[in-house]
Amino acid sequence: MAHTAGGSLRFGIDEKKLAAVWEYRTSPLYTEAERVALDFTIDAAAQPNSVTEESFAKLKRHWSEGQIVEIVGVIALFGFLNRWNDTLATPLGEEPIEIGEKYLASHGWHVGKHG
Repeated sequence: MAHTAGGSLRFGIDEKKLAAVWEYRTSPLYTEAERVALDFTIDAAAQPNSVTEESFAKLKRHWSEGQIVEIVGVIALFGFLNRWNDTLATPLGEEPIEIGEKYLASHGWHVGKHG
């Protein structure tokens, strides 16, 4: 999570928007298309996977087939990396720890075994 939060800042996401990610469903900083993509991401990352035909139908209203493939690819890649890094307790660098503490800790994130 901390790497992704840091990456979003490097790719131009405004700090206020990142800070509001926990309230994306109601925050005026997020578009309907972004809300649908984030809901889909939560469904796809759930164990077991909870993506439904309705999830895809909502996604298709806002995103092209190519964009959906990219969204699913990112979800799958990060799912793999999260499991890899969690299993191996990969240490986090200074920057991800700082970002995690600033944007994620108030919602339960902690460096844990990655410190």
